[in-house]
Amino acid sequence: MALNVIGVAPLFEGLDISRIRLRTEGPLKPAHPLAPLVPSKTKLTTIETKRIMSVVDETIYKVELVTLLSYVQEHPEALEGALPPEVMSVMKEHLDFCQVLLQTVHILQERERQLEDWEEEGQPEGWNEDARTIDVYKASIPVLMEQVQDTTKNILRCLLSEPQLAKLLQVRVPVRSAEAQCFLQSLVELRGFLFEKLLTSPMEVKERAQFMYDITRRNNRNQELIDSLEKELAERMKNRDTEVEKENFVIQELKNHLHQVLRFSENTLLRTKQDAEKQQKIDFRTGQARLAKIQQEVLLLRSQYHNLTMENWEAEQALRKKKYKVETEIENWIQKYDSEMSEKQEEIEELDSIHKEEKQQLAELQQRHNVLVEEFSQIREEREITSKKRMEAEQEMLRMVKAATVIQAIWKGYLVRSMLKSKKRGKGKGKGKGKGKK
Repeated sequence: MALNVIGVAPLFEGLDISRIRLRTEGPLKPAHPLAPLVPSKTKLTTIETKRIMSVVDETIYKVELVTLLSYVQEHPEALEGALPPEVMSVMKEHLDFCQVLLQTVHILQERERQLEDWEEEGQPEGWNEDARTIDVYKASIPVLMEQVQDTTKNILRCLLSEPQLAKLLQVRVPVRSAEAQCFLQSLVELRGFLFEKLLTSPMEVKERAQFMYDITRRNNRNQELIDSLEKELAERMKNRDTEVEKENFVIQELKNHLHQVLRFSENTLLRTKQDAEKQQKIDFRTGQARLAKIQQEVLLLRSQYHNLTMENWEAEQALRKKKYKVETEIENWIQKYDSEMSEKQEEIEELDSIHKEEKQQLAELQQRHNVLVEEFSQIREEREITSKKRMEAEQEMLRMVKAATVIQAIWKGYLVRSMLKSKKRGKGKGKGKGKGKK
């Protein structure tokens, strides 16, 4: 039940990366045998590559601004009265959301650790309630993260719309954390790598591949030469050992001969031998004491060597883990950057086309507006002239409507009377016919 949430460390107490100058030109071409590995161009020529680099520079600038916000939370007096109230309110809202997110993550981690302990010991009372509480905290984290992202975007909009506010923030907050500094340095290195990639043409890529192939082949030849020289060295060392053995045999024979000579002069050298034995005993005792001391020093040095070996091994393991983690993060950032850059490029192109269309429509509408203004002045004069005629026509129309209404009423009355007369006549004829039949 581990929670995959990245801990947010304080983003201050570091070097000021804003002093790093972002160049649009590449480094000078070195005059050494590795020249094929350096791009021939020093400037970007196509508009697409310039757009890409401008997006990268803007991203680095935004990250520089965002990494200064945590210092404001720890030292609110740094910007007191320096920024407008609306910017300070947006910044305070962002810092509040960050604090709530960190507290929620900490509480969730504590609850999960406690829940794991309970699972090992058994499920006591209230276990299901704590599990539901953990689910509630997990569901609230994405909402808080989205709010933090929204407030971060709002802060960037405020700072980018007012460049003097961004400069003031950089002046008032001159430090960052080591983590933020490392991340910004990684972005700058990524920019340099991308810049070199954009400067490299397909022909240079082929030349670089051919150069690496030649270097590899030359290295293989050198390795074969080294192997042959090592074999020759081994053979010569073997020959030297045989010669040393022969010389040792000759030395042994000479020693035997010398022993025979000493035996002939034993009586003369007996006293000297006794003195030598005494001196040998003294030297032996001295050597024993020195040997014991040296053995103690060897044991001490061995223990120190063992401790240093263990410390170095642990440090090496920690560095390997850190290197693997950093490489994984860099790869993830590169993938995320590629996906986001493709989406942003599509949005930029679409917005550019829409902007051109709307600009053309605006020009047409302005022309139409000028024409309509002239027509409106003419129509207004005509309306003033025709307004009197319209009033007279309306009065005439009212008289005609009244007259028509009166005529229609008379005509309807005439029709009703004529219908009633026809019905009365029909009834009279019916009665006359009935009487005749009787």
